[in-house]
Amino acid sequence: MKKIEIDTEFIKLGQLLKLAGIADSGAHAKMLILNNEVMLNNVVENQRGKKVYKGDIVVVEGNSFKVE
Repeated sequence: MKKIEIDTEFIKLGQLLKLAGIADSGAHAKMLILNNEVMLNNVVENQRGKKVYKGDIVVVEGNSFKVE
């Protein structure tokens, strides 16, 4: 599991996907989310603007990320 560090209280899911290098752009992040390819804390997430907090786990394309 890879760790993604943020300096703020939360980060939006679409921004996290770009920060993690999974999505090349906001449009790519949006497509991943709309195609139900992103899980947040073991639940399929379909909101690009969903707030992700420290301690949350995001899984996409078989890769796991923990926000710290």
